[in-house]
Amino acid sequence: MSKRTIVTLPGDGIGRSVLDASIRVLTAAGFDANYVEGDIGWEFWKNEGNPLPERTLKLLKEHKIALFGAITSKPKDAAAAELDESLQNKGYVYSSPIVNLRQHFGLDICMRPCHTYKGNPLNFIRRGKGNEIEEPLVDVVIFRQNTEGLYSGIEWSDPPENVFQALKSHPKFEKNFGNIPKNEISISTRVFTKNAVERILTAAFEHAKKYNYKSVTVCEKPNVLRETSGMMYKMAMEIQSERYPEIELWNTNVDAQMMWLTKNPENYGVIVAGNLFGDIISDGFAGLIGGLGFACSAQYNPDSGVAVFEPTHGSAPKYADFPVSIVNPVAMIESSCMMLDFIGEEQKAKKIRSAVAAVIEEGKVRTYDMMKMSGTPDVLENGAASTSEMADAVIAKL
Repeated sequence: MSKRTIVTLPGDGIGRSVLDASIRVLTAAGFDANYVEGDIGWEFWKNEGNPLPERTLKLLKEHKIALFGAITSKPKDAAAAELDESLQNKGYVYSSPIVNLRQHFGLDICMRPCHTYKGNPLNFIRRGKGNEIEEPLVDVVIFRQNTEGLYSGIEWSDPPENVFQALKSHPKFEKNFGNIPKNEISISTRVFTKNAVERILTAAFEHAKKYNYKSVTVCEKPNVLRETSGMMYKMAMEIQSERYPEIELWNTNVDAQMMWLTKNPENYGVIVAGNLFGDIISDGFAGLIGGLGFACSAQYNPDSGVAVFEPTHGSAPKYADFPVSIVNPVAMIESSCMMLDFIGEEQKAKKIRSAVAAVIEEGKVRTYDMMKMSGTPDVLENGAASTSEMADAVIAKL
């Protein structure tokens, strides 16, 4: 049988170092694949005016599966200032390549698991009855609608006249903003569609059913965002009642959820939200399991089979030029395990996850974040493991 080809997208900053570590772990676990690198990120924006070249889209269209490292994004004006001189003032406008990748391939299902590792010194603890220290087990999977909401990219500063007049037709806009010059107004739209909402809700309920979670929580803001959040919760009630009556449906407001997140995180199972709120809540839960060094994700289109797997941390450019990489590769390794699950290599994924858990519980090899150090080059001299050494420890357990 021919080898599967995996598209690798190192991106920016620390993306390459964590991706390389992850591929070494995959190989040690017996996953034999061809890897072909795609161009994405800041260098391609600066030199070509496009951080997601068409050649990269063609690669992913052909091979379907990608491992992605990290991306650097900057505000519009800062991005424009870094364009090559030959590209200046030619109409190029920066937009996030990972967001464009999601929208191009319709990667509307985003899954972000947050599971406690036993022995992780960064695990969330709290005080219980009698001042007893408790370390609740967090086992949460966030399903985030990935292509709509506030990240849909439908925005204006000084909106066109037809947009401005359309907005003024709404009585609340006319009352509160109708007399403000439109060149002083910036607008970002929040768009939900029934088809996309049904897809993310169904994915959440199906995951809960498959892995025996007792509840699905819609985490939105329907008491204020009555049309968009309200539509999601209404549809969730219908779907739960008709197709998943054995699974409890909970409803939380995102602001209250951020409080309850540290009060009783063990009560939650599967959580589903729109793009922005899903982004926020997944980072919040990631903080309970050790931070973004442990936060993995998958984004996929169930119809086309195109899927991209990435850690949710950023490119951390301040660490990128260190002589030896110090960043924690676990999030990228776990993202690779999600890839293995997706393509039917569950046993290899299980093997890697067990090795990661064994290294963390043993506690002999820890990256700087696990040792609660500041991220400086000298952490290696003070006992912290490098990115490569952490991967080596996982490979040794394999």
